[in-house]
Parts: sequence; C-alpha cells; structure tokens
Amino acid sequence: MRLLLSSIAALTLIAGSAQAATSSSQGFAAAFGNTVKALYPDGKYQWLWFKSDGTWEAFGRRGKWSSGKWSEKDAGKVCLKQARPIPIPFKYCTDFPANGGVGAVWTSKSMEGDPIKITVVRGIQRPVAP
Repeated sequence: MRLLLSSIAALTLIAGSAQAATSSSQGFAAAFGNTVKALYPDGKYQWLWFKSDGTWEAFGRRGKWSSGKWSEKDAGKVCLKQARPIPIPFKYCTDFPANGGVGAVWTSKSMEGDPIKITVVRGIQRPVAP
C-alpha cells in the first residue's frame, strides 16, 4: 500500500494551479526534456520526467522508481497510468497549468494531503544517491 501511495503521490507532481511562471515555452509540452520536481514539508524531493512518446518515469521521495504511460484528456488535463513496479488498474488525471513551462512554480497536495511545492526545471535532473 505504501508503494502504491508513493507512486500515486508522484503523479500529483503535475497537479495544482499555477502561482508563478516565467517560461520560454508554456504548458505540458514544456515538461518534455525537463524535470518536474516536488518539494515536501520534510525537505525531500520527488522527480518526474515525461517523454513525448507517451511515457513517464518517476523517482519518489522514499527512493522508489515507477513508470508508465501518460495521455492528454481535454484541454490542460494529463492522465497517468502506472505500469511499474506494479500495474495500477486506473488512470490518475490532473491539471497541468497552462503557464507551467520551465521556471513555473506552483503548490499542490500529495495523495496523503501534504502540501508540496512543484517546480519545472530545465534539463533532466536525476536524484543524487545518499
């Protein structure tokens, strides 16, 4: 259950409404080739990467990897379906701010209800091993 919640929490990285953005490209497409990071109250980050081929990969704040496929639903909604480490039989859909390009910062809540600060950063950043 903890793994499931951690994986789903990684999906919330793209949730929320934009509070501030300075961006060279706008919206969800700006996530391609960049990193979406969420900062939790405990000071730990989650990382999420989207590819234009419809796949995503994430590294959770508890040190677990997950991956799956994403799709767009309606304007501004992104849906994620986890395939690894365990397939999840449902899609999680959420908004991605229209001005959510590189440099965007907004707040949201994790699946556990914790407030998180989300940032789209330039390039592929990988977590550093402890």
